[in-house]
Amino acid sequence: MKLKNTLLGFVALAIIISCATNPFTGKSTLALVPNSQLFPTAFAQYDQFLNENKVIKGTKQSDMISRVGERIKSATERWMNANGQQGYLNDYKWEYNLVEDKTVNAWCMPGGKIVFYTGILPIAENETAIAAIMGHEVAHALANHGQQRMSAGMLQQLGAVAGNVAIKDEQTRNMFNQAYGIGSQVGVMLPFSRSHESEADKIGLYLMAIAGYSPDEAAALWVRMKANSGGQAPPEFLSTHPSNDSRIAELKKLAPLAKEEAKKFGVTTYRPLGKF
Repeated sequence: MKLKNTLLGFVALAIIISCATNPFTGKSTLALVPNSQLFPTAFAQYDQFLNENKVIKGTKQSDMISRVGERIKSATERWMNANGQQGYLNDYKWEYNLVEDKTVNAWCMPGGKIVFYTGILPIAENETAIAAIMGHEVAHALANHGQQRMSAGMLQQLGAVAGNVAIKDEQTRNMFNQAYGIGSQVGVMLPFSRSHESEADKIGLYLMAIAGYSPDEAAALWVRMKANSGGQAPPEFLSTHPSNDSRIAELKKLAPLAKEEAKKFGVTTYRPLGKF
């Protein structure tokens, strides 16, 4: 009983003292692993990844990835500074790389380390869609989504440990583990992840618009992403991402808001799509 109370007390204390503030919503978020520890680890993992994969340099497509990245970076700095977040990006070490891989994916690690796989380029079709992807992935890093997911995973594990310590009967403990595993994943972790995706979609639209790329193209991109998937996707409540249809509808709704935000920075016209 004493150990159980100690574990529960630790969990409660961790939640209370290990919080950060989301710069976009102003809300407190989980931060059991501070960025001062997270960033150096992410940078080292990024370097290792690049060493183990084929990085494409000196091509029109790789140059485009870097060009879009710099524009999104500049838009990010302008947006953050205008919204009272001066210095927020001081520890970021931006880097953009195109890697040869058929996987349809792109990602941004905590601290601004970005990779695009060549497999996503045919679906993107144009530079504006690359900006939509770049803005979305950068938004994950800016809002500390990786930090939050890591923290939530740690708490999920602590909850399982506390339950196993508290329950002495083996049959009851086995039932708890099964119910806790499913319940915490479907009821907490997956909705948590979907909320991050939706938040990154919104932030990403704002950033791409401020960078001079039409936010209307984001919904069109996801129409192509849906077609590429062939309709093969789990039900939304069992997925880490919103459904394609939900995402497309929300992006269409948010595009006018992104344009209004861009006007605050003097952006009223947008670059051509930039087919490649």
